[in-house]
Amino acid sequence: MILLGVAHTDASDDAVALAQKIAKLRIFANDEGKFDRSVVDVAGSALVVSQFTLLADTRKGNRPSLSEAALSDRALALYEEFCAALRAEGVPVETGVFGAHMAVELVNDGPVTILFDTSA
Repeated sequence: MILLGVAHTDASDDAVALAQKIAKLRIFANDEGKFDRSVVDVAGSALVVSQFTLLADTRKGNRPSLSEAALSDRALALYEEFCAALRAEGVPVETGVFGAHMAVELVNDGPVTILFDTSA
């Protein structure tokens, strides 16, 4: 599962580079238990869910600021571009409904949860 937050500073190049990185990232264990396989290597797939609240700034007050998140039209375009780029890398992709209130269930089976920040 990929929870994708799109910042107002993100660009098309960021979406493509992130998809390429994720497709090749060796986060699945080989027979010896070492992280040595990518999602492509294990014939895996991805569920990509847009999650603008990942951009929440909670440093001040008690209400998260979402000013770093891209506006909806821009975020949708980059979300779709990211999904297309991930598919181009050979990863089957399912998507949530952009902007919808969804109930998504996740069983996190394993020790790997990684935050990617293209601004860093």
